Amino acid sequence: MQKGRGNDRIKGIIFDDIGSYPLPRGVRLDGLSREQYLQVAGQVLTEKIRAGVEIPTYPQLRNMIRMFMDPIQDPDITESPFLIKRDEARILEMEAVPAGQKVRVCVTGPIELYISAFGATAYNDILYTLAESVSRFLEGAKEGGKMALASLDEPSLGLNSSIIFTEEEIQEALEIASRPCREMDCEVHLHSPLYAGLCACVSGINILGVESAAHPDYLRLIDRDLLEDTGTYLRAGIARTDILALSAQLNDIYETNLWEDLPRLESEILKMESPQVMKGRLDQAYSMFGERLIATGPDCGLGSWPSQELAGDLLRNCSAAIASFRSEHL
Repeated sequence: MQKGRGNDRIKGIIFDDIGSYPLPRGVRLDGLSREQYLQVAGQVLTEKIRAGVEIPTYPQLRNMIRMFMDPIQDPDITESPFLIKRDEARILEMEAVPAGQKVRVCVTGPIELYISAFGATAYNDILYTLAESVSRFLEGAKEGGKMALASLDEPSLGLNSSIIFTEEEIQEALEIASRPCREMDCEVHLHSPLYAGLCACVSGINILGVESAAHPDYLRLIDRDLLEDTGTYLRAGIARTDILALSAQLNDIYETNLWEDLPRLESEILKMESPQVMKGRLDQAYSMFGERLIATGPDCGLGSWPSQELAGDLLRNCSAAIASFRSEHL
């Protein structure tokens, strides 16, 4: 099976992000009107672009499960249990994306949605129905003309023991969910590489996203020959986003609680996650995968980070690392 590339907006290695981002200081989602929420989302998108992200994900400020499961479980906008109506499968945040701007559209994958509702059970008919709903969200986003890149977010694959579906059932669910993406680029965002081989065999997925900044050994579990044989590419994370683990390391080094001194914490994190460190990770990934490496950026979302300023600075360090890499390799 060979999969093609979509119409590239950016040549070479794409700089994208995973989605979530801190809210502006003092802003809470509770109580915001629809218009106010879209203003905040628009501001976050602008922040990402200013930081250098070339294909930003629409601002994912809400819970990644509830923003899809709430409408999927709403009997007023579904045509049967867990199957959302096509004309209701819309992502609100896409309204904050201005005309002419292309974004990465992430939709929480069917496995992730299923285990949030059913845990360690195996009703494959419900799994496939959820996958069809995911497909409809991607169809809706694609029709809006603002989608440069799609992503299915499946962070529990390979990590959560509640997943008891067979590999064949998981692959079928991903086939259904990614159906609208077969003529374009579509990532799968994984927190573990254990299902990378399975995902590479899904016809609608042509980019595997791996958290290789925090876990560089994950790259060794990806089979380059399999990528080449299936026409699949790699997204390698070059910036760590596990803020609690980063701060714990720093607290051990300095024998203090840097959360009590946020300016110092932010300064130390940016030293730890410098452009030079990120470029070294990118060089390593490229040495292993060559042209199979086509996307990079932070490992995961930045919604848990303490400020927009720190999140933006991390993205700027990513941008500087990628620019340095391109000057040498491309």
